Amino acid sequence: MRRTVVRALIRPLSLAATLTSIPLIGAAPAAADSIVVGGFPIDVSQAPWTVALSSRDRFGGSRAGQFCGGVAIEPTTVLTAAHCVADDIVGTPPNRVRDFKVIAGRTDLLATDGQETAVRDIKVNPAYDPATNAGDYAVLTLAEPVPQSAVVPMAAAGDPAYAAGTEAMVSGWGDTSGDGAYTNRLRAARVHVLADDLCTRAYPGGRNGTYRAASMLCAGETAGGPDACQGDSGGPLVAGGRLIGLVSWGSGCGQAGRPGVYTRASQAVRTLEPAESDAEKAPERS
Repeated sequence: MRRTVVRALIRPLSLAATLTSIPLIGAAPAAADSIVVGGFPIDVSQAPWTVALSSRDRFGGSRAGQFCGGVAIEPTTVLTAAHCVADDIVGTPPNRVRDFKVIAGRTDLLATDGQETAVRDIKVNPAYDPATNAGDYAVLTLAEPVPQSAVVPMAAAGDPAYAAGTEAMVSGWGDTSGDGAYTNRLRAARVHVLADDLCTRAYPGGRNGTYRAASMLCAGETAGGPDACQGDSGGPLVAGGRLIGLVSWGSGCGQAGRPGVYTRASQAVRTLEPAESDAEKAPERS
């Protein structure tokens, strides 16, 4: 029986454990030809906004402590999935993780290039509903900036990048097979944005989850194939050079009729827009 898959690792590693020993949340083995779940290798320069969330203390050092993905939207601001910083994922309130870092500018998790930057502050979307995954995003503030060249702009509501049929790219260090084959090197997959009515039919409610178009979008291929998977949560879905989604959840990985579901970036855009000051709201006096 398939269950809804939240695309993060299920629990922190003990210091003696390895990533391959981690059970997946309801992960069904992918089809025989579904090695495309992990897509193809890329250099981080091809998607420089893709970052890894890391805690060696909680998840061990075999993959530099990577447990989720994220995306740089400002030099000191990273978006990720809210469920990535939930207590049941990191095993403790995230502000108590002593070595919570963001790894940027690194293709191979075990290399020493790029930068590892401490997370200074964590703000979870107050409207996030863990029961449905609606509003699944959190904002991380970094102690040191990443280069401006590593930042990706966000697509606002109505952006044509959200249109069904648009080609997009998802990137991360997650499972490449749907069966626990985690990668040390950054990979990407090309997917297509799918129509909301198709996504609603795929996830009408019940054990496979409920699609909510106001805060979600889905992408993949109707016949199955390229997809994000466990360990990719919080990572970017980018189309036309703009961020349109964050990896959130799905039923299995790369399965026909079960596309990946992403947090709609336009929802986060509205939250992050600075509020008008009273002076800006007041009408001009003659």
